[in-house]
Amino acid sequence: MTDTIRISRRTFAQGLALGLTGAAAAPALANEGFFGSQAEWAPRFDADGRIGVPRAVTPLLSPQTVAATEQAIEQYRRYVAQGGWAMVPTGQTLKLGVRSPAVVALRQRLIYTGDLDPAADSSPVFDSFVEASVRRFQVRHGLNGTGVAARQTFQAMNAPAIERLRQLELNLVRLRAFSGNLGHRHVTMNIPAAAIETVEGGQIVTHHTAGVGKIDRQSPVMQARALSVNFNPFWTVPASIIRKDLIPKMQQDPNYLTENRIRIYTRSGQEIQPQQVNWNSMEATNYMFRQDPGGDVNSLGFVRIDIANPHGVYMHDTPAKGIFGDDYRFVSSGCVRVQNVRDYVAWLLKEQPGWDRDRIDETIRSGQRVDVRINPAINVYWVYITAWAGDGVVQFREDIYRRDGFGGGGAVADASARTGAGAADDDLLPPLR
Repeated sequence: MTDTIRISRRTFAQGLALGLTGAAAAPALANEGFFGSQAEWAPRFDADGRIGVPRAVTPLLSPQTVAATEQAIEQYRRYVAQGGWAMVPTGQTLKLGVRSPAVVALRQRLIYTGDLDPAADSSPVFDSFVEASVRRFQVRHGLNGTGVAARQTFQAMNAPAIERLRQLELNLVRLRAFSGNLGHRHVTMNIPAAAIETVEGGQIVTHHTAGVGKIDRQSPVMQARALSVNFNPFWTVPASIIRKDLIPKMQQDPNYLTENRIRIYTRSGQEIQPQQVNWNSMEATNYMFRQDPGGDVNSLGFVRIDIANPHGVYMHDTPAKGIFGDDYRFVSSGCVRVQNVRDYVAWLLKEQPGWDRDRIDETIRSGQRVDVRINPAINVYWVYITAWAGDGVVQFREDIYRRDGFGGGGAVADASARTGAGAADDDLLPPLR
């Protein structure tokens, strides 16, 4: 194939059948993990009407998503048969106002997969139409829709068509595994997308961005049940975090526990002081460490959702809500933190008499520990889906845990740099002050 991509209007029309329309004419739309009025964090592109990716209404785990993904596979097989797309030059950052031959190649790449109308001219100027199309492409690939084409965007664009096809084929198998009855009300948390959806009657009710496990502390794929909501919870530090994080922190700052309201208890329940522990040894692993309630400091925030599972993981609030505005949210020790957690809890408890949003807010304000059973318990699915189609859009996410068995780069290649700060990126232990 030559360096200049040639695409017929017929091929583009095939893309339209999958909903791969140009971004410029789209209504007010957003990424599947971001929506409307955000009580806790509003990503800067949330209300940008130029992003041509609609907020999902079709559940990820549904027959409709399976069918749409099958259609996408047929389209990507045609892309592969045509030789795929040419690579976009990566030597410079392309943004609004830039004039460069690389912009021509960028336009052709966006046209190929339907992110830009083929009627767009071949100007070397990065104009507002290209910016909107770049935003659309970014959102489809789980990146913040900045409209600026730089390293991460180029990495996603230059993934070969055959790799994207294999990604779709592999994930179709994963999607088909959930073809049974998942429950009238259930929760799906997609790990690679770091996104949560609540589903009722076959329709998505709420979307929530998530913070999930680091590459070396992965969130498990599992099917479980949400049993209860714990308001203003204590947090008991897991043994693994005592060894990996807490002891090193105390070696750096002897006041760390006191400043973060973490208390030490012996096995008999007696509280001891930090200076009574030898922090240059593993003595600390003999004790229980418990953090007092309080959403401003407590690593669980104001709410913990108890999920029955053998992995010891759960879902929770967090005081570090800034992570929800990032495109890289693989920051925890395996548990999942939930954006707009009060809306999530309101949905979980909607069938519990007397537990409306006002009472939830009042309970949080009280600061008192309150546990509420979810009756009946709600099915929760933590899944690993890196490619799918639905609501007229084909979506891809980084294979962050390297479970697809091919490809690489992107967020995975940058993982060591991003997690190099260690505990500062961890949503469980607060960073050193």
